[in-house]
Amino acid sequence: MSDLSVSTQPRSEFDNDEQPSDSSLWLSIKKAAARLSDWFVIQNTAIKLLVVAVVLLIPATGIYSLVLMQRQAAVAEQVRSMAGASEGVAAFNDKLPVEFGTGSLLSFLQNHPIERITVIYKPLMWNVSERVVIVEAQGKQYAYYPSDMETKIFSDKAVSAPWSGKLTFVPRSDLAPSSVLLLEKLDQGFAGARPQSEKDAWKAGVSGVLSAALTLGLLGFLAFQLKGQFKALKFIEPAQVNGSLGDLVGMDDIKREVAQIKDQYMRRAEYAEYGINKPFNVMFSGPAGTGKTKLASYLAKELNLPILFHSAVNLETGYVGGGANTLSRIVAMAKRRKRCIVFLDEAQDLFMKRGGHRKFDDDTQNMLLAVLDGVRTKNDAEIIWIVASNFNSEQMQMDEAMLRRFQMKVDFRLPNREERQSIIAHYLSQRAEKVLPDLDLRHLVEITEGRSPADLETIVNQAGITAVQAGLMIGADTLMQAAERVLVGNVNTNTTKERERDRRIIAIHEWGHFLVDFEHERKKAGGNWEGILAEMKTIKISLKANPRNNALGFVFHKQGANLLKTKGDIEHDVRVLLGGMANEELFFGEEGTTNGAHNDITRVTKLLHHAVGEMGMYRKTRLNFGALAHEGSSKAVDEETRSIMEAQSERLYGETKALLSRLKPLTEHLAGKLMDAGEMSLREALNEIRAFEAACFTFNTKVGLAS
Repeated sequence: MSDLSVSTQPRSEFDNDEQPSDSSLWLSIKKAAARLSDWFVIQNTAIKLLVVAVVLLIPATGIYSLVLMQRQAAVAEQVRSMAGASEGVAAFNDKLPVEFGTGSLLSFLQNHPIERITVIYKPLMWNVSERVVIVEAQGKQYAYYPSDMETKIFSDKAVSAPWSGKLTFVPRSDLAPSSVLLLEKLDQGFAGARPQSEKDAWKAGVSGVLSAALTLGLLGFLAFQLKGQFKALKFIEPAQVNGSLGDLVGMDDIKREVAQIKDQYMRRAEYAEYGINKPFNVMFSGPAGTGKTKLASYLAKELNLPILFHSAVNLETGYVGGGANTLSRIVAMAKRRKRCIVFLDEAQDLFMKRGGHRKFDDDTQNMLLAVLDGVRTKNDAEIIWIVASNFNSEQMQMDEAMLRRFQMKVDFRLPNREERQSIIAHYLSQRAEKVLPDLDLRHLVEITEGRSPADLETIVNQAGITAVQAGLMIGADTLMQAAERVLVGNVNTNTTKERERDRRIIAIHEWGHFLVDFEHERKKAGGNWEGILAEMKTIKISLKANPRNNALGFVFHKQGANLLKTKGDIEHDVRVLLGGMANEELFFGEEGTTNGAHNDITRVTKLLHHAVGEMGMYRKTRLNFGALAHEGSSKAVDEETRSIMEAQSERLYGETKALLSRLKPLTEHLAGKLMDAGEMSLREALNEIRAFEAACFTFNTKVGLAS
């Protein structure tokens, strides 16, 4: 089966009631670190360099911002110490002119008679202060914007300098409007010579904001990447896998193959002594839903190895090198893990012969060939590659170079009767409290011939859904309804409810198929009605429309158990398929036949081409002309094959029409019953036939049927 159950709460050997919280936290951190490392290793060089640069830039900008903030706090403290108790004295004399001071503030104070020194300050961000020093001397005022260094010296000298008693400190907020206007003009004049602490203020702010923005941006980027791209490339730990090999019912032969893989991997040193040291490349092939993905996950759990699931469909990117690049990322992740399993699912396209018209497919195949090559390092040899597909080597040619890369090939198959019985019973046992006791599953097992374990699980699940909706227990009837829903599809009566003409044509058509098969089985059973009931493939005949195949009616039947078909079996299948159109012609004339037989005619054509063109039936020589199409020859059917196919189709159609003409009264009776009931089971149909024959005492002489 192609699905994988993963627990939402990963379990490990540490999971118990006494597990300490710090251990759980440490495991979560290790898991997150592993996921982040997996993501990092698959990125290209540019992304790696960008991430590393951002990681280094975050602490650098943060430290720079912190240093500037500490420096600014120190300067602010100096200004506050200079203010002392004189804070709040009246402002400078706005009657005197103000000029920009030249040179050093300290030099000016030493060389000129000072009348008053006014320090105007205001708090900035992060406790940083801006200060303007207005010096009144000789009938003028001189404005200075001291630097950080000059402020420190000015502060130290203010204690003992002659002008210390002339200091006045005024908050900028206490200035008169006229003084504020004057300072704004001074600010414009000193725009290019601001104090260093003021410049540090915005630098510290920008640096801090940049550090925070880079941190949030990096976290957001990684979260997006891990949720998006990493979702497709994710290792699953063994403890996260639910179930074990014992949960796979049946499949004993396939499980023995997997046990051999496990033994060879666990004892690879001993096998190497016998010269068996090839890489672990395993091919899983077989029909969909037979358990390939589940078996790979259970193998990973048995070997205690992480496993990466990836669909090979995602390697078909549509551009050159796209699939190969993705494969390279997978290889990089696997090499980092060293011991792991890589599972590529749906990989049938990778097995096709190279040299097609799409170069990007060849690039991906060539890359996979190189990855699976036998020339690998010791660490690479511990990586198990499992490539799964629905590939059928009998119908498609496989690339020989690819085939040689696999040391083991496990062929999955559909379950037999006993295995289907066990699988259905296993799924029912999981909900035993909601299942009726002593269920007879034989009929369900018969009608699911040729179905995969995934189909059987779906049937049981659908039966559970139906039971819940109806408020009932799961019984035989519920299972049969679920089987019809899963195998046939959702049907409805609205399509043909008010179209009597169409309903009659469909009824005549479907009884044509049924009666041809019925006569064949009656002859084989020698008139034993119970034998007919057991052997006929038909389960139900219905006038309900089936949207799945655009049919206005359908015959629900079970798959045949015969894997080998004789010439007589093929001819019988052709007659059954032609029965629908033959019956339409008998009742409505050749002009009244419909296109409802389109699918039947298509299948007849394929069957006859297989018999004549591929098996050489009806020929003097046994040659398969269909095989020439694989060698590049024209796929058109040659004239002789076409002639034989047409002759045999004409013969078989005539025999089918002759048979149904004798059963025309019976068909009329059954069509009326079917139109009244809407659908009839096989048992109901056989009962109607027996009742009709019993009522017609002259039936044998009229229609030529044996008693």
